Amino acid sequence: MDLKQASELLASVKQNINKVIVGREETVELLLTALCCGGHVLLEDVPGTGKTVLAKSLARSLDAEFRRIQFTPDLLPSDVTGLNYYNQKAGEFVFRPGPVFCNILLADEINRATPRTQSSLLECMEERQVTIDGVTRPLQSPFLVLATQNPIETAGTFPLPEAQMDRFIMMLSMGLPDREEEIAILKRFLTEDPLRALTPVCSRQDLLELQELRKSVYVHPVLLGYIADLVQATRSSGNAIMGVSPRGSLALLNACRAMAMLRGRSYTLPEDVKRLAVPVLAHRITLEHGSFDRRSGEKLILGILETVPVPTERWER
Repeated sequence: MDLKQASELLASVKQNINKVIVGREETVELLLTALCCGGHVLLEDVPGTGKTVLAKSLARSLDAEFRRIQFTPDLLPSDVTGLNYYNQKAGEFVFRPGPVFCNILLADEINRATPRTQSSLLECMEERQVTIDGVTRPLQSPFLVLATQNPIETAGTFPLPEAQMDRFIMMLSMGLPDREEEIAILKRFLTEDPLRALTPVCSRQDLLELQELRKSVYVHPVLLGYIADLVQATRSSGNAIMGVSPRGSLALLNACRAMAMLRGRSYTLPEDVKRLAVPVLAHRITLEHGSFDRRSGEKLILGILETVPVPTERWER
């Protein structure tokens, strides 16, 4: 697969998702960018905006194993990862795998579960493996977590810890539709659910090739410096007690390469960095009051983008 074929394949996936999702072109593009990075995505918005429908539309566009977990306050870690149980007929302990043993995991309303259950995903998301009773079991590739959450002001939610927020390559928001989009949604779902008619347009092997091809996209050394300057600025900001980690700077680099591939380029541009800085970096910042606030984090990143000089070079190899 070359870059042109990759761009065409991703365009077909996007077109497939748009058979269900009205508008939200930018959100879908960012979701595909994260997919090419092999990164996990957190969708935050008020209930009813289409977060779960978007996640299911992506899953049905890919020929990969999909599982869904509805996170609730009584959900246990073993309900996520699996457990060893005693099989009386066999006379031995047998492992029953949990829903995480799949390619695409929808963690629906993740912040309705207790912190103990939320933490069961930490090892899965970072190391692509599960350790139970001292035995480590690898997860199959690709492995992607699409998590949805309601705003932390919503009743019955538990905020995600910083360590888990940092494991999401992007945090996205669907937003509410305008009047014309609302009418289009009503018309689309008037007679039937278009989600049921979706068929896969990208195989599991194609997805692995896309993630490998991303590594061939060229990044100019000056652009690496620009990414480092942005990240360093978050650490020196007086409004944050904890800036972006090195995991965040690597996430921004990988996302820029994936976006360039999505747009059919073999090299990255400063515009890729500026476009991705907010969704990749904003949720990784801990503010003065010691908690996460999406709007304040976005405002901080936008301010840094205005103050850090944008380099000018010939960005091709």
